[in-house]
Amino acid sequence: QVQLVESGGGLVQAGGSLRLSCAASGSIFSINGMGWYRQAPGKKRELVAGISSGGSAYYADSVKGRFTISRDNFKNTLSLQMNSLKPEDTAMYYCASWRVNSAAVNRPDYWGQGTQVTVSS
Repeated sequence: QVQLVESGGGLVQAGGSLRLSCAASGSIFSINGMGWYRQAPGKKRELVAGISSGGSAYYADSVKGRFTISRDNFKNTLSLQMNSLKPEDTAMYYCASWRVNSAAVNRPDYWGQGTQVTVSS
């Protein structure tokens, strides 16, 4: 089992920045890819950004140029730097991990509990 704990969400004005962090513990040897998903009320959960163990990254078109994903394989942490935030970025953000060494997967193996990001206009 892998445990993922997110932190760093909050309320920010449009145009502002937030940094999300995720700490992984447990069977971390099984982790290859990691990423951030988000789900807004009434919408499907979507992959925002993902990263492979080697550092290859994936970004959804809606966040390219504004969000940056990074990971520290020694500290077993994952981060998401979010700049130029927009009201449409408002959602619950979830950290996820998967065994496949890919920057994006359809079905992660493990999920965190989520952290709320709210962007006011």
